[in-house]
Amino acid sequence: MPLKIPTAACLRPRHVSRTAVHSFIVGRSQFTTSAPNAFGLRPKRVSSSGSPVLLEASRAAALARRQLPDRTGALAYKTGMTAIYTPEGVRIPCTVLQLDRVQVTAVKDRKTHGYWAVQVGLGWRNPKNVTRPMLGHYENCGVAPKKLLREFRVKDEKGLLSPGTQIKADHFLVGQFVDVRANSKGKGFAGGMKRWGWSGQPASHGNSLTHRAMGSAGQSQGGGSRVLPGKRMAGRMGGEQHTVQNLKVLKVQPELGIVVVSGCVSGPKGCVVELQDAIKKPMPVIS
Repeated sequence: MPLKIPTAACLRPRHVSRTAVHSFIVGRSQFTTSAPNAFGLRPKRVSSSGSPVLLEASRAAALARRQLPDRTGALAYKTGMTAIYTPEGVRIPCTVLQLDRVQVTAVKDRKTHGYWAVQVGLGWRNPKNVTRPMLGHYENCGVAPKKLLREFRVKDEKGLLSPGTQIKADHFLVGQFVDVRANSKGKGFAGGMKRWGWSGQPASHGNSLTHRAMGSAGQSQGGGSRVLPGKRMAGRMGGEQHTVQNLKVLKVQPELGIVVVSGCVSGPKGCVVELQDAIKKPMPVIS
């Protein structure tokens, strides 16, 4: 009869939480051993340089580990797409974004709200179409009612701006990389071929009226007699927030509020997009 080895949960001391046991078991392949703890081992994660890094289970440590930009972002309208030619004759497709009266309307600090963020407003709205609480909010920060408000997370208090500060196109530098977020075009209810790019079923050989149909949704008894979660089917397509990372800023025109970025951005013409410094590229050097 094979020997039954007790699990870590059975060996757990009374004073050790179940969460600590779970984190140790899940991350056992990523940890090395050093000073003993309740298990006789001290879990540590090894960095890319080979030095051990201790993971602290606190809200402050989790916030410090999160990768966030140093500066706030901005809101802009998607004007359309065009192309720019380099001196070598290379054609670069690009998207034109226009900033319209972008101002800071509020700031959030870690002591009061638990994180650092800047609230930014775009455009202008008639005061008679704004509720009284929001009118008071705009009056406190000294700006006109905005058409849209968005919040941008920043790394620390250095990225906060005073309410009423106007963010212009020169907030971004030519050559830097940005992340752009926008809602994609809504396509409505779409079939599987359009939504997921299926090739469809055979056009002949006994196939009748099921050329674009989905087909089987899963196995029978061997697969649990159910449809597995995440199965690709027909349904609503588009209309979801989509982020395009590492787009390069090709041109900036502060007098017109225009920022030209390389590549395409989700959404139709006239939609609102969010611009912020890329988190996977070096931060721009502000002179």
